[in-house]
Amino acid sequence: MRSLQMPGQSTVVCIDTPAPAPGPGEVLIQTQVSALCGSELKPYHGAGMQMGNTGHESAGIVAQLGPDVTQLKEGQRVGVSAVAGCGACTYCAKGQYTYCPDLVTHNSMHAEYFITKANACHLLPDELSWEVGLLISGDGFGVPYHTSTKLKNEPIESVAIFGMGPIGLGNALLHSHLGRQVIAVDVVAKRLEFAGELGAAHVLQASKDLDPVAAIRELTAGRGADVCIEAAGRPESAKQCFAAVRTAGTVAFNGEQPAIELSPSADFIRRDITALGSWYYHFGQFPAMLELYRGGLAVDRLITHRFPFAEAPEAFRMMAAGQTGKVLLEY
Repeated sequence: MRSLQMPGQSTVVCIDTPAPAPGPGEVLIQTQVSALCGSELKPYHGAGMQMGNTGHESAGIVAQLGPDVTQLKEGQRVGVSAVAGCGACTYCAKGQYTYCPDLVTHNSMHAEYFITKANACHLLPDELSWEVGLLISGDGFGVPYHTSTKLKNEPIESVAIFGMGPIGLGNALLHSHLGRQVIAVDVVAKRLEFAGELGAAHVLQASKDLDPVAAIRELTAGRGADVCIEAAGRPESAKQCFAAVRTAGTVAFNGEQPAIELSPSADFIRRDITALGSWYYHFGQFPAMLELYRGGLAVDRLITHRFPFAEAPEAFRMMAAGQTGKVLLEY
């Protein structure tokens, strides 16, 4: 089979490798589509991976069952969660795999075939496209949706999003759909263009000539945004979120990043600020996301580019250059 290999230093190559065999509780998936995620850029630019690849969003066909798998059949269409729970704890019983103390994560999905846990597979309705199935079973739409369920500081009328990569764009699409004023912040003009197309009411290109905090406060009559979402994974934008959010507002972290210095008094106590992290999504939230799509939320609008699998190097190059929204590889 063909699979991506990631030597790092801004390169990916397509190699031939034997197809893996599923073990107990596992299935072999024949990939129909996989997606690129912003989190893949760190190993892409850096040291790469010695084994496998960073792919963790995919949808495909169940090609082979491992021992003891009874909940799936060969030939079924599935979207795959990168996070699988043990299946036996109280969190797994609620579909909250990310809380499972024995969770496992899977990657190497940029390949014609890959292995995953059977309990990480969502059955896709026949009428659902591969693209939409991938987006609502992976973190492309899963992270924004899961984040939205944790925002409790109603009423939420304005949402400022720092970072218009795929996750930031997903947040822009969702909150625009919910009727909220979305303020999109990025340093790349093309990403802001995508944000506007997805419903952002205002786009701010941060630079030495534009202070996004001052601009957000001006757009919100001096109050600040009800919610600020950090989706860039940068310490400077994390600090800006606290400066741009209103009193009694919420800061939500989506972007992985290093430690930053915050003041319990100035950043939290005296302004009654709530800050929260939101990682991936709960497996049990898939039906709610499916209903949002069926109710008119066109999640496939997040996709800006599609490439044949053989053109994966160009797909990574364009995403790294900030010229794309969600990028798909088609098999």
